[in-house]
Amino acid sequence: MDLPRRRRRTHGFDMSMAIVNVVLLLLFFFLVIGPQVQPRGGLTLARTVDLPLDRLPSPVLVILPDGGWSLDGVAIAPELLRGSMAGKGDTLHVLIDREDRAATLIALLRSPETTGFRVRLVTLRGASP
Repeated sequence: MDLPRRRRRTHGFDMSMAIVNVVLLLLFFFLVIGPQVQPRGGLTLARTVDLPLDRLPSPVLVILPDGGWSLDGVAIAPELLRGSMAGKGDTLHVLIDREDRAATLIALLRSPETTGFRVRLVTLRGASP
């Protein structure tokens, strides 16, 4: 009597587990090595020296380093912002120094003077000499 032969099941190698292992090893490697790598000669970030107001969107509210406000190049008191924005739309472009504390921006966004405006952050490109 001829019985059918049993076929052996061959288990193929699962590549997904190997890929996951390699990715995890690379992740651990960069987590350990990353903080130790420092750029040679230090890192100098770009800085705006001259502010070309004619190239910025209008109205632009500049938060000065001393905490003062300037709307389209004119110094303004915070309580006068709403009156100065009359007829200029509901979008307020804000330019703030990148080294300023985040709390300054959060306080600006929570202030009653900016309530009702759509606030957009403005960034400038270009390196300082």
